[in-house]
Parts: sequence; C-alpha cells; structure tokens
Amino acid sequence: MTLASSLVSEVKEWIALDPDPRTAEQLRKWLEEENEIELRKSFSGFLQFGTAGLRGPVGPGPSCMNRAVVQRTSAGIASYMKKRGLTTIVIGRDARHGSEDFTEESAQIFTGAGMKVWVLPRPLPTPVLAFAVNELRADVGVMVTASHNPRQDNGYKVYLGGTVDNLRYAGSQIVPPADIEIAKEIALINSTQPKGTGWNILNDDVFTEYVKTTSALARIRGDIKLVYSAMHGVGTETFLATFKAAGFSDPILVSEQAQPDPDFPTVMFPNPEEPGAIDLSLKLAAEVNADIVIANDPDADRCAVAIHDPDKGWHMLRGDEVGAILAHYIATTMKESCAGKSFANSIVSSSILGKIARVHGIEFHETLTGFKWLAKVENLRFGYEEALGYAVDALSVNDKDGISAGLLIAQCAAELKNQGQTLAGYLSDIWKRYGYHGTEQISIRVKNITDVDAVLARVRANHPKALAGKMITKFEDLSLPNGKLPPTNAITMWFGESTRVIIRPSGTEAKLKCYIEVSNTGGSPDDIREVNELVELLKIELLEILTV
Repeated sequence: MTLASSLVSEVKEWIALDPDPRTAEQLRKWLEEENEIELRKSFSGFLQFGTAGLRGPVGPGPSCMNRAVVQRTSAGIASYMKKRGLTTIVIGRDARHGSEDFTEESAQIFTGAGMKVWVLPRPLPTPVLAFAVNELRADVGVMVTASHNPRQDNGYKVYLGGTVDNLRYAGSQIVPPADIEIAKEIALINSTQPKGTGWNILNDDVFTEYVKTTSALARIRGDIKLVYSAMHGVGTETFLATFKAAGFSDPILVSEQAQPDPDFPTVMFPNPEEPGAIDLSLKLAAEVNADIVIANDPDADRCAVAIHDPDKGWHMLRGDEVGAILAHYIATTMKESCAGKSFANSIVSSSILGKIARVHGIEFHETLTGFKWLAKVENLRFGYEEALGYAVDALSVNDKDGISAGLLIAQCAAELKNQGQTLAGYLSDIWKRYGYHGTEQISIRVKNITDVDAVLARVRANHPKALAGKMITKFEDLSLPNGKLPPTNAITMWFGESTRVIIRPSGTEAKLKCYIEVSNTGGSPDDIREVNELVELLKIELLEILTV
C-alpha cells in the first residue's frame, strides 16, 4: 500500500514543526510502516476549539492533544489577547497524562509572546484556577484538564477576566464569539513560535486564599461523618484543607481513589455519574456508618452526593435533587444573601429551580447547557446544571465548584443531623412543598459525533406523536432562533404540561444525551410512584427511538 502524497506531505510538514520529539518520532514510524489508519486518525483536521477550549485524546498530529496543538492554540490565544490589549494570564493543570508538558508549553508560548504569566504551583482543582483569575485580576485563565472525560483524553479550558468585547466574563469560561475569534487566530498559526522562560510559579497564597474564602461559606451547627472520594483526581488536598478550615472533622477518604492517578485504575470512566464510579464510596460509607458521601470528578469542579435512605439504602442523588436541596437551603436559611440576586439553571435541568425561585421572590433565569452560559447571568446567587455542577459563590468562583458545593451540602446535612433529621427527609419535604419532579437521563456513547447528528436529524424529520400513551403537545427545534436563547443543536418535546424530553449531543464527549422530566403538584408516596413509573416507560420507548 502506498500512502497518498497529500497525506505524506501534511504529516512531514507537521513533524517539521512538532516541538515534542516523542510525537514526531511516532509519526515518522507510522510513515515508515505506511500505517494509514493511525495517520488518518491523527490527521482528520485540527482538534476543534469549542466548548470553552480543547478536549481530545492524547496523541500525535493535529487531531489529538499534544505539545504541537497546545503550542498553536496558545499562540492563537496570545494573538487574540494582543488585539484586545490583554496582557496577563494564569495557568493551572490537573494530573492527567500530558498535563505538565502542556502547561510548560503554554507558559513558554505566552511568555514568548510578551505576556505576564503566572502558573499554579502544582496540580490543583479547576475551581482554584477560576478563583485565581479573579484573585490575580488576570485577563485570561487556562486550565489544562479534561475534567471527567475518559483516561486517554486531556484538554485546555479558557477563561476570561473582567469584560471583553463588551461581554462581562468576570473569570468565567469563554462563549461565542470569543471561541470563534480564537479559533480563527489558531488557524493562522503555521510556523514555529518564540518561547520565553520568565514565567512566575505562584506560591501557596492563591490556594490559601481560596481555602479561606470558600471555608467562610460554612457556619457549623453540628458535625457529620463524611466519606469523600477524589475519583483519582486532584481534589483531596483542597477538599481536606477547606473542610478543616470550616471546622468540620476530617472526612474519611476512599483511599483507593484519594491520590491523583491519570490511569484511573478503579473506574471505567472517571465520572461520578457513570455506573459503578462511586461503588467504593458507597461500600466504605456502609462500613463506617457514614452520614453522607461526597465525590468530586478528577478536576473537582463537579460534586456528587450519596445518602442513606431506609427504603433505598445507600444511593447517589441525581444532580437535580442536589440542585433542589441547595436551592431550598439557600433560599430559606440565607435569605439575606438572595436580595437582588438570581437563581439560574440550564435548559436540561429540572424545572423545580424556577418554582423555588418564584416562591421566594428570587429572579430566575434559564440558559443553554454549560456553565459558560450560567456564569454570564447577572448577580448569580445560585446556579446549577444537572450534570453535578453547582455555583454557590459566583463572586469568588464564577464557574461550577465541587469543593464549595460539597461544603454547603455537608453543612446542610450537619444542621439536619443536629435537629434529628436527614437529607432524605429534607428532600421529601421539598417535594411536598414544590411538587415532585422525576428526572432521568439517557446517555448513549457513540464512536463518532456524526452518529449523534444523524439521530437528531431523524427525530427532527419524524418525531414521535406520542410517548407512554401521552400525546405530544409541543415540538421545538432549538437550532432555530426563538428569541429566548441562542440557537443550539437540540430539540425539546412536551407531552402535556408536565412531561418534557430534551435531546442533544454531549458538549465534551461522543455521546447522545436525552433528558426526561415528569412533574406533578403533589409529593406523596403515590405521587412519586406514579411519576417514576411514567419516567421509566418514557425511558424504554426513547431508547428504542434513539438507538444509533
């Protein structure tokens, strides 16, 4: 077999500019072997700069995460910065494969471009980087992380400080048109970039200030026995320091998952939402008779919560359940902090947040999926998305933060325990007050994102007229402008007034996602059972429709 000359030329041009001899050598080897399969995988276009940055498998070539891709991306961002008079940047990283190399490459390029560069002292959670952007008053923040993605991935998340192009960022993730403008700048980079060496490695001052600021959110009224998992990520140090500063007793660590390990040996996917990911946490909780389990994802921006229920045993709460608990807790016990503020959630999250906000006279907003949108809501007091992301202190961390969310849910649990109550009972009271909201997510992993596009096209062309015996009452294609939200690749279907289905692609992985919500005005056991039965019927029928 002879490789196409165009492919050979493209590979050789890439090798000539590759700053990493290891990835360059791998490409040479594939050329010698005429390994077209691997070369085509690595040269299927430049890794798309999208959801707040880059995310993809670590490997050689423009379609993967490597030093060459990071170099060009950093150079493109530096060009974007220069055109807007932005001169300072802070860089953080997690402990995934390649994170140290990508951080160093970024620091070299930004310094070589004349920027003032700070680098966090060691692998730390994404919320610490988001905090650092505001604390240092940096123009830009970069976090080298793939968050909860599979072990083979890494990524590059971009934040902006202050106001850029007339849009208030205040230390939050980029949104259009910034991502589009940066992608254009990256595409123009086609030569070796100057590198510098004079960046500043920060001491622990920013970390210490994050711990001080976050721990101040707590007001201990009792204590709890808490089991914690960092999911092989970088959360343990920050979580323990914050809880100690807040006055809690030491959490009980899931030792197998407490230290950073980029191979994530105990889980198939390092995401608390994935089946089995928190099994070790639940096992330990049962052994030590814990009050609550809290688990972060590898970069600690997401927070999973598990509780014991007499009827269900140990089980993880859904993101919408945690969102409802935090919202009700903030609205009822921290009323003074809600004056003039807003609650917000993403369109795929439960409608219960809007109801809680209305009952307590709090302004409510709904945004597109992703915290990059939630962070743009003015005067945000509490925001959440069902994928375990919560902002409980947006002034300090204008992004989801699994540490501060874990602290606040632990405080709520501690206060309830002191009163002889539980989170399970607290959630039951929430359903009785605002109506029960049953939610379910279908997540279908696919080989190629084009498979997701094909399913969405099929549903758009021939959507179901009824599901689980309920006739469709409204179909909305969110890719079309509607005057409420920017267009996005998703569809919404309503079956009556209380049953909603949303279908969309994942923003970070090759997955099709479907979100089901059924609600009623009651919260009795019969109400809950009726809703849950309908949710299960909908799930079965939707799985048949959405099978790739």
